[in-house]
Formats: sequence, structure tokens, C-alpha cells
Amino acid sequence: MPDNRTLIAYGNRMGATAEAASEIAEVLRDNYGFEVDVVNLKENPSPNLEKYRNVIVGSDVADGKWVEVALRFLEESFEGKKVAIFVSSRIAGDPRSYDEASKRFVKDVLAKYPHIEPVATEAFGGRIRFLGINFRDNLDMEKIRSWADGVGKKFSEPTLTREELEKLERELGIDVDKKTLRL
Repeated sequence: MPDNRTLIAYGNRMGATAEAASEIAEVLRDNYGFEVDVVNLKENPSPNLEKYRNVIVGSDVADGKWVEVALRFLEESFEGKKVAIFVSSRIAGDPRSYDEASKRFVKDVLAKYPHIEPVATEAFGGRIRFLGINFRDNLDMEKIRSWADGVGKKFSEPTLTREELEKLERELGIDVDKKTLRL
């Protein structure tokens, strides 16, 4: 598995999350040389995670809810992977309601999936589209690029595999609390 092979898997309704996923992939490729696959979970709800070191999961939020296929994807095992999470929500793009959106659509959702310990999370703006016309669009591409750059830095940090950690424990005669480590 390449060191920084990355999967961006997303659930999409209005197009904002697909655009954010593409922008994040571009930053990771251009700035960090990552090999990145972008997968629409509606088209491929169960991508093979074995070949990835990093996973980014994104979802549109409409009517206060994640896309169902993205929620189901959060049930996967991300053991040994660095994970980042983002959502696209029109209310997250409004500074007056950002904190509420971040809490409701990121923190509260992730509380239901304690096996996921993301290295980064974010709530981006989104859009409302009706009959193919955008009525409200507050997707901030600069914010997305900045977040992606931070994720790239975190994904680039060295990590130990479980096997490397166990070997180190044997050599040093110690027992490391693995709950506090990111493997």
C-alpha cells in the first residue's frame, strides 16, 4: 500500500460535496503528491479500504441529515487509517450558524461512531438547488483548499503500523496504551 494512498468517499445531493471532494483531491495530489481516488458512495457504496492509508468521508446535509449511504459508510472499520470528515451544509456557510452546523452535523454525528477518531473535521457551506438552478450557494472553495492543505499535512505525518509498534514494545520491554495512539 503506498504511504499516502487516499480515498475520498462522499454522499452527494446538490453537488457541493462532489465539488468539495474534487477540490480536496486536487490539493492532496498537487501539494503532497498523494495518490487519490474519489468515490461517489451512491455509485460505489462499499469501496475496498484495504489499499488506502487515508480516508476522507464527506456528506451533503439536507433537511438536517447526512446522505444515508455516507452514514452507512461510517460503519466501516477504519482501523490503521488516518480519517478526516467533512460535510457540506448551507447553514455551515453562514458565520452566524456555523458553530451550530459543526456541532449538529459533525460532532453529534461522529459521537454515534466512536470507532472513528478523525485527524480533522470541517463543515463547509453548501447550496440549495431547485430544478437545476442554484438559489443559495455559499460553498467557499478557499476554505476547502485551506482545510485540504491541513489534512495533507496531518496525513503526511509519520505513523507506526500495528506490527511496527508491537516490535518496538518487544524491543523496549514496554506496553504502550494503544487507545491513545494513532496507528
